Amino acid sequence: EGEHGPYQPHEPGYGLDQPGYSPYEDEIPDPEARMLAIKNAKAYLLKTSTKSGLNLYDHFATILTKILDEQPTNTVDIIETISQDVKWAQFRKKMDTLRDEHVIPPTFEAAEKCKALFVKEGEEEDREELDEEMPALPNVMETAFYFEQAGIGLSKDESYYVFLALKNLINVQPIQTCRFWGKILGLEMNYIIAEVQLREGEEEEEPGEEGEETVLEGEKEMGEGEEEDEQKEKEPEPPKSTYKPPPEIPKEANGTGTNKYIYFVCNEPGKPWVKLPPVTPAQIVCARQIKKFFTGRLDAPVVSFPPFPGNEANYLRAQIARISAGTHVSPTGFYQFPEDEDEEEGADIYEENPEFEPPPVAEMVESLATWAHHVKGILKQGRCVWINPAQKSEENEEEDVEEEEEEEDEQQEETGQPLLTLISEDEGMKDTPAWTAQASTNLIPEYSIAILQSNRWPGAYAFASGRKFENIYFGWGHKYNPESHTPALPPAAETEFPIEPGITETVDPTVEEEMAFKAAQEEALAEAEEEEEEEGEDD
Repeated sequence: EGEHGPYQPHEPGYGLDQPGYSPYEDEIPDPEARMLAIKNAKAYLLKTSTKSGLNLYDHFATILTKILDEQPTNTVDIIETISQDVKWAQFRKKMDTLRDEHVIPPTFEAAEKCKALFVKEGEEEDREELDEEMPALPNVMETAFYFEQAGIGLSKDESYYVFLALKNLINVQPIQTCRFWGKILGLEMNYIIAEVQLREGEEEEEPGEEGEETVLEGEKEMGEGEEEDEQKEKEPEPPKSTYKPPPEIPKEANGTGTNKYIYFVCNEPGKPWVKLPPVTPAQIVCARQIKKFFTGRLDAPVVSFPPFPGNEANYLRAQIARISAGTHVSPTGFYQFPEDEDEEEGADIYEENPEFEPPPVAEMVESLATWAHHVKGILKQGRCVWINPAQKSEENEEEDVEEEEEEEDEQQEETGQPLLTLISEDEGMKDTPAWTAQASTNLIPEYSIAILQSNRWPGAYAFASGRKFENIYFGWGHKYNPESHTPALPPAAETEFPIEPGITETVDPTVEEEMAFKAAQEEALAEAEEEEEEEGEDD
């Protein structure tokens, strides 16, 4: 293709190369309109950016000044680079000629956060004495090594920080056993969770029952005083509500059921550990009906329907109990029930089997019958051991015998799977099985380990290698749902009053009915007057 020749009269560019050409030959332009257009264009170029605080007019002026001062070759090819250099110069920190501004590197900030983990307090002799009495720390690095073979876990640095944080926790709290439970992710901060058991006699009594008793006593005294005042004044009592709230299901005692272990959490290794409160059945029942992301703040409110009875610390504790009950497994036969001790019904007591022989990895991968639950499942009631909520104190038994019999007939005892149940009996979710087992590697099967993944609680894993096994969780703390989560609907509104003839509003009478009623009244009055006159004449 050749170059374009002279423009033809019908083409848009015709006449531009002619001397003295002006687009306003046919019409005389208005100078005021042209000045207004120029001002509007300049005002548009002077608009300040909401992100950088610069405007296009000054940016173009700076670019042209730089080009005219430096006069680089092939300016049209590097105009984008010049524009970028001008922008970078605007954000470059100002340096004083005497002293430069100190910039804290991010590595230094990260080191300051973890500095407390590497500080030793006390002398070496005292430390040796404490180490003798101190229970064995969980070998977090060894656990991380096994899970790393399956691509699961934290980085080596973070695992070591967690290791040191657990050591500091044992130095502060009277802990008998300690275990790294896992990490739950949050929107703002995450939770690192430690599962511990305190020494005997070190468990603190919860200051809630005595306070509740004193409050109830004060309410009773106030109620008695109000009743006396009402009897004195002899005012009519308002109608009393016949609604009876369902009896509150008590929580399980510390060291049993859902409160078997105590949990400490922190947002990052090096930050102080916070003890989570015990979980109640009401919190577990409500946690099954809602689905909320964690924020990372324990005091954050949980806004949901149905309303959750507590804050994020209680919700976190409820989710930990649910995950532990559903995902903590061990090789079949590793634990056994004690033979000498007389166990109570529903007790979760087991011991390690010294005669346990670990099955090969190939068998643990192929058959789910080689794995068993060693944590009791949670019933629909929110407890591991069912309790009859209709039971009352001995004082009220004589008064409400009939009501108790009716309630006991309605209550049906719940039974769950016994302890050390095989995971092969777990129900799946539609076409998805509850568990997936696989080997860490197929290339070197002699040194592979068995990895078990929970599909019901994504993020829960377990490994087994010989007599060693461990459970861990890394996730958002949500249960898998094959369908989209649908919040519970509010209950239907109750009727305000019964519909009866004496309460229901009647229909207004018509004009004809009103006239007939008036005529009947007049006739009745006339007859009454006539009867009175006749009686007067007789007298």
